[in-house]
Amino acid sequence: MRLTVHAHPGSRRRTITVRDGQLEVYVAARAVDGAANEDVRRTLADALGVALSDVSVVRGARARHKTVAVAGDENELAVRLDALRARATPPEPPPTRGNSA
Repeated sequence: MRLTVHAHPGSRRRTITVRDGQLEVYVAARAVDGAANEDVRRTLADALGVALSDVSVVRGARARHKTVAVAGDENELAVRLDALRARATPPEPPPTRGNSA
């Protein structure tokens, strides 16, 4: 199964949200020497309940928008992905500026 994700390296915590139907993967690792890609792989593997070796970045290794391949039974992965999307936390709103008076 292939997924399109938007990576957010350098985040305070590892989490997955859904925005406009797309998975947003927040990872603590910085985009240096592939560390963020590895953290994206690890975060998705943990969330989908698959081995780290079953997740690979197949496109966008140097970009925030990535195509990730997840090996395994397509039907089972679809069920897990639907469950992940259902429980994904909503994105945090941007900080407000100025007074709200």
